[in-house]
Amino acid sequence: MDEAVDDLKQALPCVGESPTVHVEVHQRSGSTAKKEDIKLSVRKLLNRHNIVFGDYTWTEFDEPFLTRNVQSVSIVDTELKAKDPQPIDLSRGTVALHIFQLNEDGPSTENLEEETENIIAANHWVLPAGPPGTGKTSLCKALAQKLTIRLSSRYRYGQLIEINSHSLFSKWFSESGKLVTRMFQKIQDLIDDKDALVFVLIDEVESLTAARNACRAGTEPSDAIRVVNAVLTQIDQIKRHSNVVILTTSNITERIDVAFVDRADIRQYIGPPSAAAIFRIYLSCLQELMRCQIIYPRQQLLTLRELEMIGFVENNVSKLSLLLSEISRRSEGLSGRVLRKLPFLAHALYVQAPTITIEGFLQALSLAVDKQFEDRKKLSCV
Repeated sequence: MDEAVDDLKQALPCVGESPTVHVEVHQRSGSTAKKEDIKLSVRKLLNRHNIVFGDYTWTEFDEPFLTRNVQSVSIVDTELKAKDPQPIDLSRGTVALHIFQLNEDGPSTENLEEETENIIAANHWVLPAGPPGTGKTSLCKALAQKLTIRLSSRYRYGQLIEINSHSLFSKWFSESGKLVTRMFQKIQDLIDDKDALVFVLIDEVESLTAARNACRAGTEPSDAIRVVNAVLTQIDQIKRHSNVVILTTSNITERIDVAFVDRADIRQYIGPPSAAAIFRIYLSCLQELMRCQIIYPRQQLLTLRELEMIGFVENNVSKLSLLLSEISRRSEGLSGRVLRKLPFLAHALYVQAPTITIEGFLQALSLAVDKQFEDRKKLSCV
């Protein structure tokens, strides 16, 4: 397994203020190099190439030390990076935490934290909702990692607790409430460590809200509504702590109970990937297939940023990248889960050979995209 080196924050010179570049470095398994030496070499790499935009990954290096010790270097975020529409603003996710941290860092007042909570309703709750397969759970995990990094000066480490909402229900009467209580007692033990930033992730929360609505209609036993009420009560208890964040996801937005929606500080719709995001997904898949020599010989594909710089003019260098961009536009509407599966389907259905050229694989990928929409249309007519 690759060892992830700590994120770097590299300020690069430019006109005006220097942008902050966030870098993820993955060390090769078996490498004995010190992290400090790797960080220094990566900083020199960034300075040589004057990187100021995100979404870029190196797997090949011009320095022998990095080649021996580093698997990949990824620019994951920058202040100048162009964002997709309606991104989740991390500043909204940290402001509630900072409100209660001021109570601990500022003047000592006996009931200051309780008074602040009553005046400013900050529940530390994030609710991404949208169609299945759009990366809501992965986004919550990434959000937990990003907040842990940004608040590293305050908290020594982060702890992610995943809760499957279906596991909260028991077939035995009155046992469900006890399960919820025991689970949140364990969470409370983690929260008591003030050096830890604790994230509680409840996936597919609509199953809880559906049970609550069914109880109101009289089609669900009273024990089910006790579970939902117990969960809400326990969450209301732990949200009072300054070092906890509640993350919930939902696939069916119209079935989310108002009691859950109202408690969320951030309610964000997560739709299917944009054409630009699809291009990056396909590009990463093709790079991996070229690394494994399933696509051979290896050819360099341009990124969207590089295509923009040349004005999307077609030539011998940009021809294949423009074809990939066109396939990406035709793939809009597909979920991220399907998009990651399409290169496999393209190879299985239309290649059926140990190796293939990049031109041949792009043709197969185009056919796989067409077939995916045809199958979806047939299923909708059934």
